[in-house]
Amino acid sequence: MKRVQKKIGELLIEKGLINAVQLEHALKEQARTKEFLGLALVRLGYIKEDDLLRALSAQFQIPYVKITYDYIDWDFVSRFSPSLIMEHRCCPLRADEFTVTVAITNPLDAWAIEKAEQETRGYKMKLVLVSQKEMDGIIARYKEYLQKKGL
Repeated sequence: MKRVQKKIGELLIEKGLINAVQLEHALKEQARTKEFLGLALVRLGYIKEDDLLRALSAQFQIPYVKITYDYIDWDFVSRFSPSLIMEHRCCPLRADEFTVTVAITNPLDAWAIEKAEQETRGYKMKLVLVSQKEMDGIIARYKEYLQKKGL
């Protein structure tokens, strides 16, 4: 039997983070702006980004992590294209024998996930969610690494 995945709006209502009126307003705003519903809810001030990421983590069964102070092996990261990291906002963080762990900010960004899958070259990919601010920090640190390496 196929399990039906709840929509993000339903999850946020169940958690008591938004109400039906706020969801309806955000859906209208989403239709107007063409942005993801969660981003509309954050922009409208109905939820915090942290609330959205926790709900997306539950919805997609992807761990939400904070990595601001974690060690990142930039030599490992440099095996991947700068466009994956800076344009698609996907950053490979670590690998083991079979798996590459990739930080993303949006589990609905099929283009970014597909690009990351292509670049993991046959390894199983494990996604983790990070905030926009954390990804901005990762990208800034990556740019510093590239500058130091003269790339």
